[in-house]
Amino acid sequence: MKEEFKDKDLDKEEFSETDNLTNNQTEETSETDANDNVTDWEAKYSELNDSYLRLNAEFDNYRKRTLKEKAELLKSGSERVLIDIISVVDDFDRALDNISKTEDIEAVKEGINLIYSKFTNFLTRHGVKEIETIGHPFDADKHEAITTIPAQSEEDKDKIVDSVQKGYTLDDKVIRYPKVIVAK
Repeated sequence: MKEEFKDKDLDKEEFSETDNLTNNQTEETSETDANDNVTDWEAKYSELNDSYLRLNAEFDNYRKRTLKEKAELLKSGSERVLIDIISVVDDFDRALDNISKTEDIEAVKEGINLIYSKFTNFLTRHGVKEIETIGHPFDADKHEAITTIPAQSEEDKDKIVDSVQKGYTLDDKVIRYPKVIVAK
């Protein structure tokens, strides 16, 4: 029977040694896993940081490029408008030269009317429209009342009876308010 106990004691010692080896290996493995985990996190951080910096640089370049394109668009847009207006100025130059040379007032009037219609067509092409005033109801968002007069009838109340200065819109935005006289 003593031999059985001896065998059991040996088994316990072997088990104890095996257990110690396993614990040591587990500790080494967990240290290795922890080091690998830290390395993975550092790599992930570096990758995300690099991605962020590149994205930020791309956005900054995009912002600068769009600002430059807007400036060029405004410049070229105003250039086109000025080129179109030069032809009207040329017509005025010819009219002024011919006014002093001609005695036919009707021809001068006709020439001025042609230049005026050409100029209004130019404004229309570029989105400028005259605001209708006389006979329309007064709207404080579209008109500037400079004075009021007594209304001759109830129908004429709060309606525009005269316009002192024309008003204009550019693509449905008022760029100059008409100065009007309103019946009260």
